[in-house]
Amino acid sequence: MKEQPHQAAGTTARTGLTLACGHGTDRGHRRALNEDAYLAQEPVFAVADGMGGHEAGEVASGLCVRALEAIPQVETGERSLTAAALQDHLLRADAEIRRATGSRAGTTLSGAVLVEHLGLPYWLVMNVGDSRTYRLSHGRLEQLSVDHSLVQELVDDGEISAEEAAVHPQRHVVTRALGTGEDNEADFWLVPAEAGDRILVCSDGLTGELADRTIARILQTVADPQEAAMELIHAALDHGGRDNVTVIVVDALAAAVT
Repeated sequence: MKEQPHQAAGTTARTGLTLACGHGTDRGHRRALNEDAYLAQEPVFAVADGMGGHEAGEVASGLCVRALEAIPQVETGERSLTAAALQDHLLRADAEIRRATGSRAGTTLSGAVLVEHLGLPYWLVMNVGDSRTYRLSHGRLEQLSVDHSLVQELVDDGEISAEEAAVHPQRHVVTRALGTGEDNEADFWLVPAEAGDRILVCSDGLTGELADRTIARILQTVADPQEAAMELIHAALDHGGRDNVTVIVVDALAAAVT
């Protein structure tokens, strides 16, 4: 587990932020069923993309999301989660998926949790696999998570460019997942949160169809988070919809002073 610094509606007087959330999912044009699952309940916003074929992938992603739903802070809305606590819940999910599927299926997971640290608000970003978490801030879209994928390793080693990675024939090969394989450890990043942030959490059914510049344009021009989420999904479907596509859009707003 690595925790690194990195430059739904509710309120809290301590953090001074209120959240507005939009979300949706679609099985796409070519898949028989939707193996994605997601949680959009303050303070946790996460997308799991199941792998393993008919039923098994759906089971893996569903078990992952149910493990997150069991976190006490999801019920209370408290902003006190830590990377260590999240990792513990993810390891429980990993074990449950292995028991339920005989390690025949797995799931990616990416997301952001609004937390409070030393009295200040932060996004605690988590990632296993190639689902993604982005932030639109001050007009700039930034990918906060880092893919655990074969093509990302090739990019990091300087063997291919990011543009080449987007069309590489092995771009869907993940190197880390929950429920299968030898590496199930999540990476975490702690990112300062401020009013005006727009967080995007999505499965690769979105990023496999749309370039970041297209995603940024939609996030910049569609103000309502629910409308933005649906616009992104429809754009991915219009571009081919070759995979399940799941999107969560979270806006951080300044809490009203009372």
